[in-house]
Amino acid sequence: MNISDLRAFVCVAEQHSFSQAAGRLHLTQPAISKRVATLESSLNTRLFDRIGRAVQLTPAGNALLGHAQKILNEIEDSRRAIHNLSGEVSGQLSIGTSHHVGLHRLPTVLKQFSLHYPAAQLDLHFLDSEAACNEVEQGDLELAAVTLPPLDISGTESPLTMIPIWQDPLVLVTAHDHPLCSLKQITMGQLAKHAAILPSHGTFTRALIDDHFSSSRHPLNVRLETNYLETIKMLVSIGQGWSVLPETLIDDTLHAHHGHFSAKRILGICHHPQRTLSNAAQAFIHTCESLS
Repeated sequence: MNISDLRAFVCVAEQHSFSQAAGRLHLTQPAISKRVATLESSLNTRLFDRIGRAVQLTPAGNALLGHAQKILNEIEDSRRAIHNLSGEVSGQLSIGTSHHVGLHRLPTVLKQFSLHYPAAQLDLHFLDSEAACNEVEQGDLELAAVTLPPLDISGTESPLTMIPIWQDPLVLVTAHDHPLCSLKQITMGQLAKHAAILPSHGTFTRALIDDHFSSSRHPLNVRLETNYLETIKMLVSIGQGWSVLPETLIDDTLHAHHGHFSAKRILGICHHPQRTLSNAAQAFIHTCESLS
């Protein structure tokens, strides 16, 4: 089996589209179709069902996908290991990062890294923390700079190696004219009377918030959920509800109710423990640690 054919097959399977796979691999759609057809011919089986514009894996395609991904990851791992012997910090480094970490923690790191290692090319992807971790696990990204999973809450151990870098305290916030601002003590019952605007279910931050409020007998009145913390900040600032936001986001548009929420997020780097880190990845992690 040709490696290029395997790479085309995996990309089509992940994108569910020949045209999108072509764009991802910087090839023409006919070239992608030819590589998949060559692979199907060598295996004497159909790997995709093409029904209109829909592209679905056949049972044979499903059986091949995991093995193909493993083969490609092993080849990439071998290349990194051999390149690392040179000691050079160069080549492409693919990093996934959340918008919050990318905007509020990485600018200094990225500037310092680029100055010290000009031969390394950063390939930055802005994703939700959960999606970035998944892409690292699948081998699509080498590193993710994200909110780390709260392991004590999920009860399951992540297959990734987690490197804590930054502590990110969370604070209860409202608009300056919100009714909660007139209270000396804010109880759960009082919070439940007012609309909340929170991160979406399934996010690491929401898991922390839900865990904090889990002992309360008063269900929260959640008006809106969104993954975008900047959007939550704007809505809170104009009086649409209260929320819990990272301390780094708080400015004079918000009223911070310190002492009413004790949780904090841990931000950091994750990578796959079974894959060799490139010299560029190791240098990036060191840069983050040295500037934290």
